[in-house]
Amino acid sequence: MASIDLNSDLGENEPGRVVADDAAMLEIVTSANVSCGFHAGTPEGIKETVAAAVRGGIVIGAHPGYRDHANFGRVDVDVDPATLQAQVEYQIGALIALASSAGGRVSYVKPHGALYNRIAHDEDQAGAVVAAVKAIDPGVVVLGLAGGAVLEVAERAGLQVAAEAFADRAYRADGRLVPRGEAGAVLHGPAVVAERVVRLASEGVIHAADGSALRITAQSVCVHGDSPGAVAMAAEIRRMLRASGIAIAPFTGA
Repeated sequence: MASIDLNSDLGENEPGRVVADDAAMLEIVTSANVSCGFHAGTPEGIKETVAAAVRGGIVIGAHPGYRDHANFGRVDVDVDPATLQAQVEYQIGALIALASSAGGRVSYVKPHGALYNRIAHDEDQAGAVVAAVKAIDPGVVVLGLAGGAVLEVAERAGLQVAAEAFADRAYRADGRLVPRGEAGAVLHGPAVVAERVVRLASEGVIHAADGSALRITAQSVCVHGDSPGAVAMAAEIRRMLRASGIAIAPFTGA
């Protein structure tokens, strides 16, 4: 039977900027990419999300981003590799500490937003992220865009990797994500998105924005917690996967 992990970006809420229903998403997903504070979230809010994930048996991943709170980490930043490595180490370390205090652990690292997109093709920044993971805990898994450079760099460094696809984001024909500033970059309809994920999980196919079929092998699928209607989309994805006989399970252990 086919199996797929469902993940969501959480721990990003803060007073005056509530972007996701973490409690509801943690009832649906099997893995939680928890903000490390640089792009969003507060220490107390992140700790609360981590603790809820531990109570629910949800696998926890560190979700580091550029140091760019004002833009929610979604603007590309030119930063030298040494600085980026230090910043990512700092973020992963912080989340490991909060997870430990809640009786849990960080099992994987999935970078956020613009950093995630940059390391899908920029080997210098990918190398800095991989070096940070290896320095902090070489036993964690690196989760990145299927076909992205960071997965190749991480494998060369001897790290475990897992490939990810997106339920609620449009793809270009080359396998990259359509930039958020372009029309149609973010998808919303629960039924359409769920059907897309079922086909990905069962056939390894997802359609690009131009209609071409992309062959993608992914162990995890992301539903962004801050997307409009995120909970409804995630719930419908879960329902349709189960109805199609596809198991929903974490790609790595807690």
